[in-house]
Amino acid sequence: MALLLRTLGRQGVCLSKPHYHVLYRHAAPMGTTAKEEMNKFWAKNSRLNRPMSPHITIYKWSIPMMMSITHRGTGVGLSGAISAFAMAALILPGNYTHYLDLIHSLSVGPILIGLAKFGIAFPLSYHTYNGIRHLYWDIGKGFKIPEVYRTGYTVIGLSVVTSLALILM
Repeated sequence: MALLLRTLGRQGVCLSKPHYHVLYRHAAPMGTTAKEEMNKFWAKNSRLNRPMSPHITIYKWSIPMMMSITHRGTGVGLSGAISAFAMAALILPGNYTHYLDLIHSLSVGPILIGLAKFGIAFPLSYHTYNGIRHLYWDIGKGFKIPEVYRTGYTVIGLSVVTSLALILM
């Protein structure tokens, strides 16, 4: 719609002579298939000697890259876990104390409970601290490479310390 309005605005709206070519000027012809379009794309890139995009395997992994991926992963994991727990609370019978008693009756050892607590606490604390780091970047600060690494290591350290403190509670 925006393309139509922009084109009509450039050419002027003339009601006596319709401009039907405006509607299909930027569209691919209907006679071509996706495979034909892909072949034209690769033929053009070969003809112009354009390089192929690099694959992820050639990159040297760095702390900021891994932290970015982990931040996204923890965000997806936390939102999925919260949604699953909310759905379970709505659907399953019983209340919170019933399921807490059920977990206590499993008689799992303190090491397994500590690992479970760490599995909950670390993604939450990491995502929170890294989110604060992103807010710091949003105001335009901390973009120099040494600062990026320093704040990254700070986020990892604070996340581990906070997770350990939450486990000991």
